[in-house]
Amino acid sequence: MSSNELGMPVVQTTGDSESKQAELVAIRVNSLSKCYQIYDNPRDRLKQFVVPRLQRLARKSSKHYFREFWALKDVSFEIKKGESVGIIGRNGSGKSTMLQIICGTLHPSAGDIEVNGRVAALLELGSGFNPEFTGRENVYMNAGVLGLTLQQTKDRFAEIEAFADIGDFIDQPVKTYSSGMMVRLAFAVIAHVDADILVIDEALAVGDAFFTQKCMRFLRHFMKTGTVLFVSHDTGAIKNLCNRAIWIEKGKVLQEGSPKDVCESYLEAFYEAQQGKSSTTKLKILKKHDGVRVQKDQRMAFINASNLRNDLQIFKFDPESASFGDGGAQITAVEFLDSDGSSLSWVVGGELVTLVVQATVNQPLEGPIIGFTVKDRLGQALFGENTYLTNMDNPLSGSIGDEVQAEFTFLMPILPPGDYSVNVAIASGTQVQHIQHHWISDAVMFKSQSSSSSTGLIGIPMHQIKLDVARNLT
Repeated sequence: MSSNELGMPVVQTTGDSESKQAELVAIRVNSLSKCYQIYDNPRDRLKQFVVPRLQRLARKSSKHYFREFWALKDVSFEIKKGESVGIIGRNGSGKSTMLQIICGTLHPSAGDIEVNGRVAALLELGSGFNPEFTGRENVYMNAGVLGLTLQQTKDRFAEIEAFADIGDFIDQPVKTYSSGMMVRLAFAVIAHVDADILVIDEALAVGDAFFTQKCMRFLRHFMKTGTVLFVSHDTGAIKNLCNRAIWIEKGKVLQEGSPKDVCESYLEAFYEAQQGKSSTTKLKILKKHDGVRVQKDQRMAFINASNLRNDLQIFKFDPESASFGDGGAQITAVEFLDSDGSSLSWVVGGELVTLVVQATVNQPLEGPIIGFTVKDRLGQALFGENTYLTNMDNPLSGSIGDEVQAEFTFLMPILPPGDYSVNVAIASGTQVQHIQHHWISDAVMFKSQSSSSSTGLIGIPMHQIKLDVARNLT
């Protein structure tokens, strides 16, 4: 076991003599396993320490007084330099164990790891900090561990302090810090150590919104040249930040691929595990919008007459698209309609449309809910709605064979060029506690050809945009 630029042990590192292919690899994990010995009581631990030695001296077969728990079992994957890879999985799946082994703070039971480059890690909250030291002292200690010289840390301390933005607490013991302050200081350090690889384990979940945005800006800038290994339960963050995802469950890699595909498989398994069953069936609800008052975007006449018109090509409903649910109801139709009720195959961003979702009831349902989410090609949720609040005070019910229909009428946002999809679902219960009967990913696809939107993920039709100049007449 050698040491990397982090100053901590790593299973393997490569040198200049490695092949060009190896030079493109930031992290290579090969048949990695980690086993823990679980003892039912302290006496068994003592027995395990003494008895097997006596049995070996007596030339008897030794007995184990522990149970084996494999936190990781034969895990293999490769991360190229410049990649941003998200690790997703439920609590206890082995994600944090794997990151600790990659960072060199934990030894594997089997397998090997190759890490090329300086690693900066943000693992458990407060890891790497001495609670008795002040924030200033911990900055110098942590930066030294991460590979900076004393002079380099002195030169960068002002920037680290400004990034953390914890004020006078920089000279107070870390044990007096809140969880958010601790994350601020830890992230400020790893952001200024010239790392090649960033490893982040859920730590940003405790930061406030402003600091989280600052961290995200740094991460996006770092991702242009560096490698990121990012662990989160937030599928939206995984899809937004990463170009590849790995799903780990019970210490094994279940799926590896695009963030969109991996996250959808993870969510499907999560819902089915919660409900304890899986089949196929569906339902419907009617949500009427009478007297909708539409105020048109004042720019539409100009935009629609130019090459900036937001033309959206809508494809037909695909009932064979990936889906899951317990089968209590089944979605049978999804389509966009115009103001006259005609089916749309083409629409312009900024126009009024109605999304209709129909379903059939396969088992008695109380309080059915139909909802939709529009996602971009990366799987990021852009907008959506459901019927729960409409019928919250007077919930509907469905009997076997009933047809349920939901209608959502809205101004189609102005979408940047690219591919988009509509996910639809039918459930019963509440928005917090519900049973998922049928969820269809990518039920309807549509494509934006051109757009007047210049910033953001979507453009909102404007009722009025005004610019005045007050003339100076003196």
